Amino acid sequence: MREGSRAALRLAEGAALRDVIDTSDPSAWLWLDEGVRTDEWYFAPYAVPAWEETPSGLSLAAALHAAGPLTEGQLALALCHRDGRIRYRALGRVAGRPALLPLVVVRCADWAEPVRERARKRLAEALDAETAARLAPLVRRLADRHRGDHALGLLGEVLRQAPGERLAPLLASPDRPVRRFAYGLAVEEGLLSAVELARAAAGDDDAVVQTLCGEAALAAVGDEDAEEVLGALLGARSPRARSAGVTALRRLGRPEQAIGFLADRSALVRACARYVVRQYGTDPLPWYRDRCADPGDPALPPGAAIGLAECGTRADAGLLWPLLDHPAPGVRAKAVAGLRMLDVTDVPRMLRLLDDPAPGVVGEATLALLPSAGLLPEAWLAERLAAGRPRWVRVSAYRLLDARGGVVRLRAAVALLTDADERLRARAELTVRWTRPWGADDEVAELLARARSHLGRGAPDPAQDS
Repeated sequence: MREGSRAALRLAEGAALRDVIDTSDPSAWLWLDEGVRTDEWYFAPYAVPAWEETPSGLSLAAALHAAGPLTEGQLALALCHRDGRIRYRALGRVAGRPALLPLVVVRCADWAEPVRERARKRLAEALDAETAARLAPLVRRLADRHRGDHALGLLGEVLRQAPGERLAPLLASPDRPVRRFAYGLAVEEGLLSAVELARAAAGDDDAVVQTLCGEAALAAVGDEDAEEVLGALLGARSPRARSAGVTALRRLGRPEQAIGFLADRSALVRACARYVVRQYGTDPLPWYRDRCADPGDPALPPGAAIGLAECGTRADAGLLWPLLDHPAPGVRAKAVAGLRMLDVTDVPRMLRLLDDPAPGVVGEATLALLPSAGLLPEAWLAERLAAGRPRWVRVSAYRLLDARGGVVRLRAAVALLTDADERLRARAELTVRWTRPWGADDEVAELLARARSHLGRGAPDPAQDS
């Protein structure tokens, strides 16, 4: 808003529109539209003459009515004016002024019906394939506003009638909503081949585009382009794209390729792979059991350990426990996650993993131990709060002590009030500030008094009793 107000001031002083805002940025037009109506500049004495007077000496409203000469900057201010009558008249002067089309788009969602209808007529007259591509980011952003969908409908109509290559800039746009809109049109109109859709699903970083293009690629794939489509999807970094490729293996009758994805790093892909092999009469559980049978196998993928838990039984915990000593941190972490999934927890065996050199293993062990936090040795955990320990070990120890509640939680929090780790210290401060004194415990009173010496008035008062 403040940027828009400053832009309005500069326009009122006679600056050129292109020198005031970044005309390629949709946000800049919205800021200007809002900024023109702010009191911050509207009633400024030095701004009003430039705003209200034209070189001919007429007021802006009179100049609009009399077809007097107006600059792009003055018309831009008029298009954003508080008075709907001025906005309406300004729309009659935008023909041949392509630089002002973004404000015509904004007025298409105007609250005043006469203004809104005139803006929509002007946009329909001016919109072609080239301007549609240029205005798409702003149109798509305004589509989420009340009455903002009309311009989006016009945009879609123009682009549907335009040559397919006109969509290319929109398909590569850095604006995600624009890419979603463009790929939606491309899929609806059948403008992209199955291979192109598969490559889009594999290459785009937006989940909506990945899903849309992946599903469309599967619907369009045939025997002649199956290899290229599968190559793009199965080799993608995105789990959604890989899962689409694995699902396609069922339709193409290639379940043997799905076996290679039973140990994928993504749970979604593993689930799709199990579905495919089951559809062809193969139970994936024996495969997982066989794969995890050798706890020293250096080539064991982490996905095999968690995959075993995903479709196994509690009896399969016997294959996962030895994997806690596997040389690969990923395997150890997934083995812990698998044991937690099977609801199998041995506190002493899990507790030693809090000293594991891999942060991922410590994090999984912490999650497994949280339900048993009350059984854990407080002094042993408190030792791991020491500043010399790795940060992930300290965070884990604090989470488990905090889960104990009561005076144990308070002891751990007060011990970290002067810690050098900003995030740990902030979390400890929050815990202390939300603590309410209880009972007549001398230790609690002493801890809160220590906290008050660090936090001042923000600390609870030991004299209070909730």
